[in-house]
Amino acid sequence: MLTQQQTDTLIVGAGPAGLAVAGRLAQMGLPYLLLEKGEKIASSWHNHYERLCLHTVKEHSDLPGMEMPEGYPTYVPRLDLIAYWEDYVRKMNISPLFGQQVSKISRAENGWRTETATHIFQSKNVVVATGYNRTPYLPVWPGQEQFKGEFLHSHQYRSAAPFAGKKVLLIGIGNTGAELAIDLHEKGAFPAISVRGPVNFIRRDIAGRPAQNTAILLGKLPNWAYDFIARQVQKMTVGDLTPYGIPKSPYAPSEQLRRFGKVPVIDLGTIDLIKQGKVKILPDIQCFNENSVTFKDGRTEPFDAVIACTGYRAQVEDFVENGRALLSDWGYPSQLWYEDKALRGLYFCGFSTPLSGILRNIKIDSGHIAMHIHSASASP
Repeated sequence: MLTQQQTDTLIVGAGPAGLAVAGRLAQMGLPYLLLEKGEKIASSWHNHYERLCLHTVKEHSDLPGMEMPEGYPTYVPRLDLIAYWEDYVRKMNISPLFGQQVSKISRAENGWRTETATHIFQSKNVVVATGYNRTPYLPVWPGQEQFKGEFLHSHQYRSAAPFAGKKVLLIGIGNTGAELAIDLHEKGAFPAISVRGPVNFIRRDIAGRPAQNTAILLGKLPNWAYDFIARQVQKMTVGDLTPYGIPKSPYAPSEQLRRFGKVPVIDLGTIDLIKQGKVKILPDIQCFNENSVTFKDGRTEPFDAVIACTGYRAQVEDFVENGRALLSDWGYPSQLWYEDKALRGLYFCGFSTPLSGILRNIKIDSGHIAMHIHSASASP
């Protein structure tokens, strides 16, 4: 028999967005329950690749009510970040219910009904904080089943050590693909990256100043001014990568994000490796062969392993009733909450990707959500 529980607010997902909302509600004395599908908070972060660290500065990456430790570096490594989140849970007396993978959230008579394999939760409010990287996305290429080398999605990658001395093809040059190329090169592998179209790079630091701090300042300008300055800075710091096989984007990084929801690549050193010939750039894939890959320019190159850095999908429509209607053109919830009576009490946190920083935005959005919940609870 399923256990039934009631609460004012149910939060789904104990990653940084869910923890931020829980921390806000705890500070305001508002009751809630926090669900997590894994057995640890921020469970996906425990399984990310080892060298991962934040691309945003620690001053703009903390959770509400608790600064990061003074001794942390500017860009916090994965394990230190997890330790900080675990300290946050203790300080805020947050007690997630683990092993609770949500299968369905649907409208109920007095709010929302949320179902897991073991529980049914009734709540006035539901905050979906499962993140925009919930489900790995893996396309299928012609001939892929023939390939006899190792093939994996980037979410399965932990370290470059097993690839030392091997030729490795990375498919996609987003932030993950760009960073894994560095990791592979440093551990003695021979990385190449398949690039399908134009790419926008931003140096993480420019003249000793974090790009995030600049983005926060530029975000206060009109879009046209932001785009113009971003493009000029990019020309000076990145240059033209067309000679290296990376087509130039017709849009400034800020405009690309606004128009298409596509986050630019925050460069940690990949550009220099590409220019030095230590990371090879190849075009889009035509097909796989037994021990090689053929590209759309007709070239065929041998590879020992392929890592698909093809991203993730939020896929909230998998468990939120009529969720598809709430999505933007990019597949993410388009608002923090909805004024429609049928959707009252349904919130989304952690699905926006601004240049000013995802974690910074989570901290801001969690405050808006908590205040809205508080105001709604105070209304007759």
